[in-house]
Amino acid sequence: MTLRYLREPAVGIFILFLTACVSNQNSKVTYDYDHGYHTVFKGETLYSISFRHGFDYKQIAAWNNIHPPYTIYPGQRLRLTPSPVTSKTYAKKSKSQSTRSTKTARSSKTTTAKKITSKKSTSSPNKTVSKPINHEWGWPTKGKIISNYSLKTGGNKGIDIAGKEGQGVFAASSGKVVYSGNGLVGYGNLIIVKHSEEYLSAYAHNRKLLVKEGGSVTRGQKIAELGSSGAKSPRLHFEIRRNGKPVDPLKYLPKK
Repeated sequence: MTLRYLREPAVGIFILFLTACVSNQNSKVTYDYDHGYHTVFKGETLYSISFRHGFDYKQIAAWNNIHPPYTIYPGQRLRLTPSPVTSKTYAKKSKSQSTRSTKTARSSKTTTAKKITSKKSTSSPNKTVSKPINHEWGWPTKGKIISNYSLKTGGNKGIDIAGKEGQGVFAASSGKVVYSGNGLVGYGNLIIVKHSEEYLSAYAHNRKLLVKEGGSVTRGQKIAELGSSGAKSPRLHFEIRRNGKPVDPLKYLPKK
């Protein structure tokens, strides 16, 4: 932590600026929290910045007029609060996407219902049509859960799974790697995977990262080796975030 003071002799008022300095290998960055901005440093992505501050990456993109593929640059200063114009734009876009999703879901249900009706009418009375079970999420590693998700202020934003150094860490669902590095304090060697416009998953405290940013991964693919970077003991800290907000992974993972 560094504290900087500016003095105004005329009025004798001290103005305090609080900044957090984070080391990322050979680089150093200052986060301008007081003024609602984030200065990008080498190795960061829009997704890791959004993850750090607890926002949906689409929000920060809208606030800063950044378009897919969401390219940002070291030294770039990003807003962490909306301007009146971008706030309205993001709200309209979100409402539009929600409306489209609802219409698609209704259409899908209608189509599915028609298909099931058709199958029942052509199948024999003694046969039943079974619906295949397909879990969207899979467990990221084996081990005992030593810390559960908590909604309390300062609580765990995911779950912690104890394990042995070097054991496999696997993608919980298919997606694209949007961050692979060690720039987020407290997470150690971290991987973030984007699964859809809504969902991200995160895998922290790894000993070794096996995938790079921009690469695609499939559910069950080994993406890292479990470790204790940024932690007191070997463990995997696993998070699922929906629209930038942490959710309880146990509500998504298959029951053991």
